[in-house]
Amino acid sequence: MSDARRIVLLRHGRTAWNAEHRIQGQLDVELDDVGVGQARSVAPLIAAMEPALVWSSDLARARMTADEVAKEAGLVPSYDARLREFRLGEYQGQSHAELLAQDEAAFERFRRGDWEEIPGAESPAEVSARFTSAIRDLAAALGPGETGVAVSHGAATRTGLVAFLGWPLAFARDLRALGNCGRVVLEQRTTGDWALAAYNL
Repeated sequence: MSDARRIVLLRHGRTAWNAEHRIQGQLDVELDDVGVGQARSVAPLIAAMEPALVWSSDLARARMTADEVAKEAGLVPSYDARLREFRLGEYQGQSHAELLAQDEAAFERFRRGDWEEIPGAESPAEVSARFTSAIRDLAAALGPGETGVAVSHGAATRTGLVAFLGWPLAFARDLRALGNCGRVVLEQRTTGDWALAAYNL
């Protein structure tokens, strides 16, 4: 068995708001039936990697996904607010159509991922700081050859991923959006550095 440690970053399953193109941010929305099915489908794939730990955002959609993964792997998940999605301030709860009708320019900035001007929103620097703090703690909790899973959210994962790898935060916009229950695999090199092994599986 290799001594290389692995981290799997998993986006939560679908919610009704995902299907409606409604902005969730940190509002607590549960998985819909499709999302539960996605979580149950991906759980055996991750369990086959024999994870030692399953950590999750404390928001319901992530917790429900993590619960399925942990159950399949014979583990008990831990919940960590540092893995939450971006807080998106005044945009939370609005549909894309509503935001477009209200302010076309603001909608285009939102679609580009330019979220700095959203009233009450977190900045990418704030999200990346908390997310990478959690992932470093997860990595530190893994023994040689062990795999850890972090269940989180699409935008927070992309932003946290590039920060964790030491890339400029702007690179997060160059990564395509993670699908529901899409996963990222990181592997640790012998140097101790981490490498991106797979994206949006």
